[in-house]
Amino acid sequence: MGCALSSIVFQPPSFPSTIPKSDVIELQTKHNSKIAGLHVELNSEITVVVSHGNAEDLGMISKWAMDFARQLQVNVLCYDYDGYGHSEGTPTEIGCYNDIDAVLEYLTAPPPLGKGVDVQSIVFFGRSLGSGPTCYMAQKLSLAGTPPAGVVLQAPLLSALRVALDLRYTFQCDMFPNVHRVRDFRTPTLIIHGTHDEIVPFWHGERLFFTLPPQYRARPLWVHGAGHNNIEAVLRQDGAFYDGLKDFLDEHCRRQWKQNVENAFQVRQVRQGVRGKGKGGEHASRKKGSMDMMKRTPTRGTGASVANAATKARHGGANASFARGAIVKSRTSGTQRLKT
Repeated sequence: MGCALSSIVFQPPSFPSTIPKSDVIELQTKHNSKIAGLHVELNSEITVVVSHGNAEDLGMISKWAMDFARQLQVNVLCYDYDGYGHSEGTPTEIGCYNDIDAVLEYLTAPPPLGKGVDVQSIVFFGRSLGSGPTCYMAQKLSLAGTPPAGVVLQAPLLSALRVALDLRYTFQCDMFPNVHRVRDFRTPTLIIHGTHDEIVPFWHGERLFFTLPPQYRARPLWVHGAGHNNIEAVLRQDGAFYDGLKDFLDEHCRRQWKQNVENAFQVRQVRQGVRGKGKGGEHASRKKGSMDMMKRTPTRGTGASVANAATKARHGGANASFARGAIVKSRTSGTQRLKT
């Protein structure tokens, strides 16, 4: 990861954009860097962690983040990478990974240190450069057996060098090797890309889509005629951008969150029943009936059975809907939204 490539990849704004200090939270990374964050809380069951694009900072996207939260009825946490906006340090690939680690720690740590959010209720949203830390985190959590509720990648890159070169192999000096990370995803993933992207070519999004494990491919949103920075502008008039995100959140993320809550409740019931059996008296007299009930209800029997039930709920009926893509055209040109 040479300094030359880093200086090309990272383009923070020359001066931090204005944002009220009262809106900013301060997070500390494991390398003792302090980064700035913006947390929009709407008391929703879903929290979206946004990793923004290049040449942006919190001040530039704060209004967008609030509108995003309101439109989708989700909590939103945005953050600045090292060296961006009001964050300290110099931007590096490792620094970006440390930054999103700090965001996750803040969200999942129990109060008062954090917000006590369940990782399985978090959706990671990465735009352009932000697809790098997003893919890093989604892979990390998937391999740990605690996948997030979902992932959204807008105008994502296969890797940094592949933005300029169509490479078959990943070189050691390359950065953000998303093309290798997505293979390990164990969570529904939505990819959004403009067909006329002039910065990160459209085929990056396509190749990432087909590299994902098939059962985790949410129907992609290919935006006809859109470039790198105008996807939302192209779709603003007919609301297709937020419609697509709402469909994804409702069909995959919120449904999975509800299933996780139900499974946790069932596990608690089973554990309470097991503790009660050893106390004799009334519990002992019901032992046989309890065992019979558990045999008839396998999803309450063991942790493995509950996990299998959750897996089936996550993937049930998914393959048919995942196999198709959505091509969206702006109605301003006299066309309409098409699903193929």
